[in-house]
Amino acid sequence: SPRLLSLHIVGTAIEGTKLSVEKKYWGGDEGDSVFRWFRISSDGIQIEVNGAINSSYMLSVDDIGLFISVSCEPVRIDWARGPIVLSEQIGPIVAGPPTCQSLEFLGSFIEGERLSFVASYSGGEKGDCLYEWFRVKDSGVREKLNAGGFLDLTLEDVGGAVEVVYTPVRKDGLKGTSRSVISSPVAPAGPMGVGLQIPDCCEDKEVVPQKTYFGGQEGVGQYIWYRTKIKLHESALMDISNSAEDVFICSNTLTYTPSLEDVGSYLALYWLPTRSDGNCGKPLVSICDAPVTPALPVVSNVRVKQVSSSAYSGEGQYFGGHEGSSLFSWYRETDEGTIILINGASAKTYIVTDTDYNCRLLFGYTPVRADSLVGELRLSEHTDVILPEIPRIEMLALTGKAVEGAVITAVEVLPNSESQQHVWGKYKKDVRYQWFCSFETGNNESFEPLPSQRSCSYKIRFEDIGHCLRCECIMTDVFGRSSEPAYVETASVLPGLPRIDKLEIEGRGFHTNLYAVRGNYSGGKEGKSRIQWLRSMVGSPDLISIGGETGRMYEANVDDVGYRLVAIYTPVREDGVEGQPVSASTDPITVGKKLSTLCACFPL
Repeated sequence: SPRLLSLHIVGTAIEGTKLSVEKKYWGGDEGDSVFRWFRISSDGIQIEVNGAINSSYMLSVDDIGLFISVSCEPVRIDWARGPIVLSEQIGPIVAGPPTCQSLEFLGSFIEGERLSFVASYSGGEKGDCLYEWFRVKDSGVREKLNAGGFLDLTLEDVGGAVEVVYTPVRKDGLKGTSRSVISSPVAPAGPMGVGLQIPDCCEDKEVVPQKTYFGGQEGVGQYIWYRTKIKLHESALMDISNSAEDVFICSNTLTYTPSLEDVGSYLALYWLPTRSDGNCGKPLVSICDAPVTPALPVVSNVRVKQVSSSAYSGEGQYFGGHEGSSLFSWYRETDEGTIILINGASAKTYIVTDTDYNCRLLFGYTPVRADSLVGELRLSEHTDVILPEIPRIEMLALTGKAVEGAVITAVEVLPNSESQQHVWGKYKKDVRYQWFCSFETGNNESFEPLPSQRSCSYKIRFEDIGHCLRCECIMTDVFGRSSEPAYVETASVLPGLPRIDKLEIEGRGFHTNLYAVRGNYSGGKEGKSRIQWLRSMVGSPDLISIGGETGRMYEANVDDVGYRLVAIYTPVREDGVEGQPVSASTDPITVGKKLSTLCACFPL
């Protein structure tokens, strides 16, 4: 029959060690002998250890302070059984050093997953064991993490490994040897948009959507901004790209600045989240809660533009929704800097009046939005000093002929415009003239001034013959401005018709005296003028020619007593042109009287 010759336990009575059975079997070939392990308290109570049916037994924390024994029922290979033998007990079992028997992760090494660990402890009653989490970079650098019994994997963990270090601690504070485990590289999660929200939108203010991305390193996603008149619901939003009616694409960037065209409409954003490696997630679409509001009405670049000599136009750039009936005003700034509102001037254009002269103009622009919201008044820079048109002379004309002895007069021809007529009529101060004579005869290219000739009229002199005359005219207004000089020129001055003025006969009136003819010749250079002396009876129109007497001097004789001496002077120019004969006479010639007579000339 199978039986045991001896049975005892081999091993140390320390927790965490393995106890084994040493026995001597007798009775044929041994089969599967039956083992049972027991815990025995100090008062002798014996309790079988559940599941301990092998020839070895690992002491656990539950065995501390107790005794251990083992029983064996020998079994022969043919299932014959022998008597059960109980070994001697060993113990009491003392606690072993705190030890981590195994350490492994629980969870997936994917971004967004929660990672924990499981550790097997031995070494007395378990105390507050220590554990530390580390992020391990590709370079081997370890970064300690602030985590508890679990770690939520984030984007920072992607591409690197995670390490946990476990230090077993017994309840009495004794620490065991630390044990660590390192994960494989953490993989990124699939790209996805966690949230997308559009804040309130206002004209000309950049809209930055509030979006949350998850799934590795974010790449360049696809963004499409839409404008719609109505607020679309969720089902319509997801199909917004196929909605053709009243839906317009505004932009393809992450941010968008609404324009005037967007005011009153809703803005929607389509976002296709994309990872840095090009993988795309499920698109998200969001729409703003309220329509785009207009900006406050403001105006910039207010300026004044002169459209004519007497008309000005105000301009400015409006911004802030749709413009309503904006207000315009004009102001007059005096030399002292006082700004005065011009009553009644409420249009964009302004016609200058006489009151504005010597002042500056300013244009005021008060923006008003279509909903009647009024903005701040903006004034333009002031204009230059407002003055009427500079006086102009349309042309200068001459009256009279360019002939020696004639009087020529310069006459201004005024422009037909109403403004020029007004300037000449109200603001003329004086008109200045200056006459010039050409340097050379027959040459009208260069002139020299005639210093004393400053009136509008000029009497042509003998020395002007063959020269050209020019008149310069300048008008000056009460503001001290002068017109452009106006000029008019004559042709070469021609000599006048030969004539003799102030013809008289000089002599004493006696028959023995010498008489001479004297007069002023004009009409070019005098040629061979003719003189004829005659006698005239007092009271008779008949004239008696004195033969041979054709000179300027005549000596009276006794034949002239009782007669008047008459001299007829026919002026002749050097070119042979004759003028009108002129005569002069004396009083009757007397005898022996010494009286000088001077007679006035008269035409024949």
